[in-house]
Amino acid sequence: MIPSDADYRRAVKLLRAGELVAIPTETVYGLGADAANPAAVAKIFAAKGRPADHPLIVHVAGHDAVDHWAEQVPDVAWELMESFWPGPLTLILKKQAWVPDAVTGGQDTVGLRVPGHPVALELLRRFAREAGEHAGIAAPSANRFGRISPTTAAHVAEELGERIPMILDGGPCRVGIESTIVDCSRGEPVVLRPGHIAPEHLEAVLGRRPAIETAQGAPRVSGSLAAHYAPRTPLRLVAGERLLDFLNSQRHRGGVCAVIAHSQPPQAGMPHPWRLLPADPVGYAHDLYGALRDMDHTGADLIVVESLPGDAAWTAVADRLRRAAAGAGQG
Repeated sequence: MIPSDADYRRAVKLLRAGELVAIPTETVYGLGADAANPAAVAKIFAAKGRPADHPLIVHVAGHDAVDHWAEQVPDVAWELMESFWPGPLTLILKKQAWVPDAVTGGQDTVGLRVPGHPVALELLRRFAREAGEHAGIAAPSANRFGRISPTTAAHVAEELGERIPMILDGGPCRVGIESTIVDCSRGEPVVLRPGHIAPEHLEAVLGRRPAIETAQGAPRVSGSLAAHYAPRTPLRLVAGERLLDFLNSQRHRGGVCAVIAHSQPPQAGMPHPWRLLPADPVGYAHDLYGALRDMDHTGADLIVVESLPGDAAWTAVADRLRRAAAGAGQG
């Protein structure tokens, strides 16, 4: 999907006017506003129902905008930018004093990313030409707060269609889960949210594997709540060797399940809606949110997800599923 010149011009005009535009990235669709305009940023929180102390990620067109938004940028951050930008990596850095508290959740840090999606990059370049060469777009995922992140324009319309003036359609998202977040504001880099860029990828650049920290004391970042990415239907993780027995017990009790599996194809005559996802973490991540959204629409009493392998390659999707299970069924 390639937006027209008129689409880009309309999106820039809306952003310059302090309005919201849903934008595609390689990770998920974001709900964008002019990051330098606190009133525009406030509309993001209102549309999503997002608590005001949750920081947002600022998307910029290139490395040259970093010093405009951040100060005391360490060498390690520049190394990561050179290796992974444009791409699904967000860096947490000490913010410049002027950066609005609405963007940072009142913290002294800001999250920055150059997205690896041609439509997002083109929009950022056009926006910067009109709003200032280092302008940025604040853009959390374009969904109701705590719900499943959108990976297509149709998902955005389903979630927020009546709340936002424009969805810039860039086709399905290539990665399908949110960016890796690395904190570079406190010395040694620390992973605050796992994502498509795995610890081993970071180790190849840094020469050491960064710690993963989601405990208190770290800067607050997007997607770090215990309950997040959640369907409205209750969700339960079940080990693969127990999956069929569990489903049979649910059926005997009269329960209707919707199943997401990666190693167990449905048996003939199985009465449950069943989605078989790729058995590799990259393919699984790409398909996960769409599968959760589809299963949420089946009318099932319970979404049953086959537990994931325990090796490090599955860390990011396991993180998303844990949070989805914690928040599922609420509302």
